[in-house]
Amino acid sequence: MARGEALLVLEDGYTLRGRSYGAIGTTVGEAVFTTGMTGYQETLTDPSYHRQVVVATAPHIGNTGVNDEDDESDRIWVAGYVVRDPARIASNWRATGDLEERLVAEKIVGICEVDTRALTRHLRERGAMRVGISSEGIDPTTLLNRVLASPLMVGANLSAEVTTPQPYVVPAEGEHRFTIAALDLGVKRNTPRRLAARGVQTHVLPANATIDDVVATGADALFLSNGPGDPATADGPVALTREALQRRIPVFGICFGQQILGRALGFGTYKLLYGHRGINQPVLDRATGRVEVTAHNHGFAVDAPRETVTETEFGAVEVSHICLNDGVVEGLRCRDVPAFSVQYHPEAAAGPHDADYLFDRLVTLIEGAR
Repeated sequence: MARGEALLVLEDGYTLRGRSYGAIGTTVGEAVFTTGMTGYQETLTDPSYHRQVVVATAPHIGNTGVNDEDDESDRIWVAGYVVRDPARIASNWRATGDLEERLVAEKIVGICEVDTRALTRHLRERGAMRVGISSEGIDPTTLLNRVLASPLMVGANLSAEVTTPQPYVVPAEGEHRFTIAALDLGVKRNTPRRLAARGVQTHVLPANATIDDVVATGADALFLSNGPGDPATADGPVALTREALQRRIPVFGICFGQQILGRALGFGTYKLLYGHRGINQPVLDRATGRVEVTAHNHGFAVDAPRETVTETEFGAVEVSHICLNDGVVEGLRCRDVPAFSVQYHPEAAAGPHDADYLFDRLVTLIEGAR
């Protein structure tokens, strides 16, 4: 494929020149990097990456093409894609198409043949920041001005932009054991699938759902999904979660959902320097001492005391999991109400299956609440 020139400019002026990849055009977003060596299709279609330009640290991207089964939503959500060496040929028995052809079809602007390791080191040292990519011949100064005029991720309320417009139901597989209301803040398709495998019917509700909407489903529990943006802006989901806790409805949150539960319990949230993104992040389960290899995609975290139990309006809360790379809070457990959360992705799409047991823990929590 003939490739024209392309330009990448970070908001601090850091500039890389490469070749066009995907659609021709100009895009801006927050530059973040992901360390997964596989799972690019699940990454690109994860709504949590809305308004972010993803840098792939794995050098070869597109080797296995794309297929009709691994999408985590109905579209690609990333604002742009940065890779080092795009595959010349897609080769996999499951492939139904070529990655770059899909990027072009969905108008995703990217850049290739750049030093993604150098770019990743820059982001690690200086933090995630706004970035622009252009393959339209724009000069660096003009692109930098566009970047500086683009919105920050801090203060961004994005769940309403990725949520389902209408409720829908994912039925249980086999015997119907329980019903869950899932607040769609950017939910991935594999989450209700993992619940369905346990006999759980999931009612997926829009991000603006109320406690009456939850109760109307006959839900045995409330699930708070992953999603994009700043959790400090998600006042509606926080209020809903507080009402669920007051009624002692079991609550399980993942990723953005943990941040919502954390806020409902009275904790603050903050932006990480460059976040955790990838499918190889080590997390310690403090209850068992087990180290789990986990899938992450978050740029914000809960600000909770790691070494002490905190007394909240809803009783005692402890930090159940921590990241072994940097000590970030990766899990919360309520002792006096039926609620818990993790900061990572137990649905493992893409990623390891070490944390799949958390869906069993939710089922146990429901059984105990009954």
